[in-house]
Amino acid sequence: MSHKNKTINYIEFPLTDPAATKQFYETLFGWEFQEWGPKYLSFSSAGIDGGFNGEDKTPVQNPGVLVILFSDDLEASLASVKEVGASILRDIYSFPGGQRFHFADPNGNELAIWAEVAE
Repeated sequence: MSHKNKTINYIEFPLTDPAATKQFYETLFGWEFQEWGPKYLSFSSAGIDGGFNGEDKTPVQNPGVLVILFSDDLEASLASVKEVGASILRDIYSFPGGQRFHFADPNGNELAIWAEVAE
């Protein structure tokens, strides 16, 4: 899969009920799902790929969407985010297929940047 640097690449929603979530979006919009364990669903066929994450036990709140951008160089992106004075909410961590970090924009919105990890 090809990813474009510095673009919105993925959208993630908090997850509390995987079965109901999957049924709701499949029925309503025809989204396709892949299960990544009991607490994570990724979806496609929605115009942009995304997921529902229950791994972090993030409470559902408004707004509950996590916008995730792609980077060709995660370390350089982290340095750039720090240079502009953004708060790092979660330092670089690994997940199946990649690594990412979270930060707050000037409004307090949480975003993340991820990169693939060579296998």
